[in-house]
Amino acid sequence: MPRPNVETERREQILRSTCQVIAEMGFRAVRVADVAKQAGLSTGIVHYYFTSKRELVHAAFEQNFSRSVERRAAILESDTDAISKIRALIDAYLPQDEETIEAWHVWAELWVEAIHDPDLQELNDRAYGEWRRLVAGIVRDGQAAGEIGDGDAVEIANLLVGGVDGLAMQVLAGSRNMTLDRMRATCRSLIDRVLLPL
Repeated sequence: MPRPNVETERREQILRSTCQVIAEMGFRAVRVADVAKQAGLSTGIVHYYFTSKRELVHAAFEQNFSRSVERRAAILESDTDAISKIRALIDAYLPQDEETIEAWHVWAELWVEAIHDPDLQELNDRAYGEWRRLVAGIVRDGQAAGEIGDGDAVEIANLLVGGVDGLAMQVLAGSRNMTLDRMRATCRSLIDRVLLPL
């Protein structure tokens, strides 16, 4: 069995550590030294792979999205019906486990910083464009199979994605009115109201 590329592994290690530090400390507080410490590396090694903090955190935001989709690959590639697939996909995005909560924290930091950073706005557009495309594709498949009601698939995807994002932010902010269980129930209700044929 061939040995994985050490440089690729090291780069992934640094980006995973960057996401962990962003999630724990917030984007603005992140220092390359913090990432190096989290990764168990020297700052020189981190700088070998990423010449600046800006390059490092931008790559970490991109990796956060890629890993998020990879973790749901089995759902996205399954042969199940569209409604079940969307229910499973949204359930997988609930902030209920350590890895998913960390990913949500990184997303929240990206959104805040993108308000002021055109490069991050573009990254957000690319990542969210891909996410909407995936959800809209499932909706279209469900419409073609008669499982999902008529309507613009992109608009339906936006309703679902926007609903999940807004509810997740409330859960992460510790809202007493939007607990994880309530978010789960609300998401299931949203799916039924938006997707099921009349």
